[in-house]
Amino acid sequence: MTPHIVVLGAGYSGMIAAKLAARRTKGQVTLVNARDTFVERVRMHELASGKTLPERPIAQLLKGTGIEFVVDRVVHIDAERRVVALSGQEIAYDVLVYALGSRADLDSVPGVGEYAFTVADVVSAGRLRDRLQSGGSIAVVGGGLTGLEAVTELAETYPGRKIQLVTAGALGGALSQRGRRHLHKVFDRLGISKVEGARVVAVDGQGLQLADGGRVDADVVVWTTGFEVPDIARKAGFAVDDNGRILVDTTLRSVSHPEVSAIGDAAVVRPEGRDELRMACATGIPMASHLARAINDRLNGREPRGMKFRYFNQCISLGRRDGLIQFVRADDSPVEAVLTGRLAAKYKAAIVGGAFYSQRRPGLVASV
Repeated sequence: MTPHIVVLGAGYSGMIAAKLAARRTKGQVTLVNARDTFVERVRMHELASGKTLPERPIAQLLKGTGIEFVVDRVVHIDAERRVVALSGQEIAYDVLVYALGSRADLDSVPGVGEYAFTVADVVSAGRLRDRLQSGGSIAVVGGGLTGLEAVTELAETYPGRKIQLVTAGALGGALSQRGRRHLHKVFDRLGISKVEGARVVAVDGQGLQLADGGRVDADVVVWTTGFEVPDIARKAGFAVDDNGRILVDTTLRSVSHPEVSAIGDAAVVRPEGRDELRMACATGIPMASHLARAINDRLNGREPRGMKFRYFNQCISLGRRDGLIQFVRADDSPVEAVLTGRLAAKYKAAIVGGAFYSQRRPGLVASV
């Protein structure tokens, strides 16, 4: 009997997993996604700043693959019956690939859901873009890669507007000394103010309330810190961590349900000899490549090998004309070597372009 492989989520990892599974196995593959277009999530800060991004119809990306594409929202998974309930139908599976990703956490801090904007998805980034047309000061909360890219993109797009970055740590604290120096130079050049060592405890219509009793006033708050995953896996009875992400072994198979695998942001992945991988398309794409091979191995009676992975760099866009490529050790810790300026911006653009091109030609993705 031909196995039915159902992939939930058509993001960076889900799309590649579906296409490689269709190519490498003899299974019937169905891909389920809530939208009919592919979202280049790593470019949402560009959309928020008013850039026009190309439409990426998923049906075109799947043309000629034989994959059935279903545009619908996942409501529930019945693990006992091996059925995925969508808003409009049910789909039975023999092998399930869970790649539903993550979303902005709007509930952990009071007022975020009501007053703040995010760059976590197309709809939210579009709302921020529309609000920014009305002017006003801006506070970006979060000093991670998303926050750095968002605040510099906005500062470059809206010169002269008061823009602040609010971070619980030090600016560029995870970078090398050379990386931090360049980041501070970019902030000075773009006129971005820094509020460091500040923990936000509430958001309201006038800005941010800090844990030390202070305030950061802003007309627009952009929230880039904190992500959560849908509660679907937990409710299905899959083994999950405290945040609801599926626990998998080194082959990316659920530790509680062997017919289920998970990749991307919604999975807790610890490759052989490595700590848990961080959320990023740089980790999600290799996961997808490895998983397709593992599924094919199991369907053919072979025990798949565990996933191996190492980090190479962190790529940060700092507007359209500057960037920072922080080279790192295998464990993602920084070395002093960096690439900066226009060359770094071109490097980052090439990485982003390559991430999308891998959706068209997933066979070019290096197997890990």
